[in-house]
Amino acid sequence: MSAEDLESYEAELELKLYQEYRDVLNMFRYAIETDRRFYLANHVAIEERNADSDVYFEVSLQDVWVWDMYRPARFVDSVRVVTFKDVNIEDRGRQAKDEL
Repeated sequence: MSAEDLESYEAELELKLYQEYRDVLNMFRYAIETDRRFYLANHVAIEERNADSDVYFEVSLQDVWVWDMYRPARFVDSVRVVTFKDVNIEDRGRQAKDEL
């Protein structure tokens, strides 16, 4: 497989992933972005934790869609994320209903 073939394959995977994202977006209330991944979920809980002098976040998600083109199944029951970096949570509640 050439480098060009690999780039073409990855571009096709990204396009399919984006199309799936557009198709499932209205099924979820929250959009969550961490330093490593993007998620859609219907339930989110975030807790600030302290370890010595460091602060980190524990994010629990339920009823989740994971943005990852290499996963065979992107729908999962729950996800737990632990991070020292920023977590952005967008409540799409009203917006999701308006888009239907």
